[in-house]
Amino acid sequence: MNNYFAEVTHLLKDVYEKEMPAIKQAAMLIAESMNKGGILQLFGCGHSHLLAQEAFYRAGGLVPAKPISIEPLMLHSGALTSSKNEKDPNFVEKYIESFDFHDGDVLLIISTSGRNAVPIDVALLAKKLKITTISLQSLNYSRESSRHLSHKRLEDVVDVIIDTHVPVGDGVLYRGDLQYGPVSTTIGSCMLNALISEVVEIIMEKEERAPVFSSANVDKAGKNNEALIEQYQKRVNFN
Repeated sequence: MNNYFAEVTHLLKDVYEKEMPAIKQAAMLIAESMNKGGILQLFGCGHSHLLAQEAFYRAGGLVPAKPISIEPLMLHSGALTSSKNEKDPNFVEKYIESFDFHDGDVLLIISTSGRNAVPIDVALLAKKLKITTISLQSLNYSRESSRHLSHKRLEDVVDVIIDTHVPVGDGVLYRGDLQYGPVSTTIGSCMLNALISEVVEIIMEKEERAPVFSSANVDKAGKNNEALIEQYQKRVNFN
């Protein structure tokens, strides 16, 4: 077996055995929010934003899932710029209008290291507005000092921590002093979709249907998706 597959398989087994209680706790909070009209908002910078996008308009995924997209924090606008901005202690203050938190929403903050200023500031902003916060991060980085002015790390701020167990440096393969084979997106995507699947199952315990997108490539999907988009369009921009 390719060593990368072997390492990913091992890591997935590890997170399944250790993180299901946190995933179930987070899923319960999200399901309760959605039952009361709230939505799941997702935030990440750089590669972490790819996971926020993964949950959006996803066949088989939740309709009321909204990525918070801020161009200067996204890779396509400049990888070096995104990395620099993520560490800027004044960034969130300048883009405060980009955050549209409503009472009852839940925010998932994705940050592998949990140490950079912007994800922590976003978590603090949400907490100030009494928004429930969940992190998807690797606590293996907890020995790395915070880059936030308060010296707090992400896990010091959020309500629920889901630990990806990703190794420091991201890669799971080594040759000499070279570390390669990044896994934060691979593991993060699996854990995110496990979380969303758990939310759907909790909702379905009480409701006949859950707000889930059908694949647009299936002929009968149209009416289901159109009705759900109309229901959530005011909170999530699908255009």
